[in-house]
Amino acid sequence: MVKTVYIVAGPTAVGKTAISIDLAKKLNTAVISADSRQCYKEMTIGTAKPGAEELQSVRHYFIDDYSVVNNITAADFENLALDWLEEIFKEQDTAVVCGGTGLYIKALCEGLDEMPAINQEIVEDINQQYETQGINWLRQAVKEEDPEFYAVGEIQNPARLLRALTFKRSIGESIVHFKTGKKKERDFKIVKIGLELPREVLYRRIDARVDTMIQNGLLDEVKGLYALRKLKNLQTVGYSELFDYIDGQLSLDEAIEKIKQHTRNYAKRQMTWFKKDKEIIWFNAEDANLIDKILTIT
Repeated sequence: MVKTVYIVAGPTAVGKTAISIDLAKKLNTAVISADSRQCYKEMTIGTAKPGAEELQSVRHYFIDDYSVVNNITAADFENLALDWLEEIFKEQDTAVVCGGTGLYIKALCEGLDEMPAINQEIVEDINQQYETQGINWLRQAVKEEDPEFYAVGEIQNPARLLRALTFKRSIGESIVHFKTGKKKERDFKIVKIGLELPREVLYRRIDARVDTMIQNGLLDEVKGLYALRKLKNLQTVGYSELFDYIDGQLSLDEAIEKIKQHTRNYAKRQMTWFKKDKEIIWFNAEDANLIDKILTIT
């Protein structure tokens, strides 16, 4: 029997968690989260983790496995997820992967290029400079020091710019030289499902979910993490804005509005990433027959 992994991808708040759980129940299998923040046990409300009942209804992997002080990378996820799939496939022929972190999904499906280690002191120095001087400084530094990346890279994405600059200063070569584009062979079939909604519907969902997070105690969760606010893992939508509120830089209403705005921006970036993947089969997330339609894909 061919082993099959169903990837359920899409933007934040589109309904991936519920669909993944329904699909896993139908297949009598487990769900692997492909979310770069839900693995951290201290970040719960702001990451929209599955609730207690959802976690009890279906076995989940990569939820609450690490402390926020740990830095888990896409390469780590690739290795972990392959081990979990091996474990799941001992009992079942199928597995479900659910998430909106495109690089994690890419790592699992295609593998990542082997990269040399970078200098952590350089990482800290560049992060500190970025924090004090901002995105314009970062973009100019990459333009001057790594024009090859600047010509082809995602120069609107701070994380990509930071990675490129730290790589160039650590290794002395542009990161583009290490990107082979070769896909690793997997010994299981991959079915990629994309969930989408009309933009106005998705944005209403996002706004409503942020309001619910605030009502459920997101501010208290963020206050509990304030001492760790400089950690990279906490430079995340929903946390950064409330840190600014605590620091007196924003009113609470302004912080909440910025969370909504930044979440909408993030959803747009997610869709841009996933729409580039021509293997994804797209469905309306509110389709009443969605699970049956997914299971007809061969």
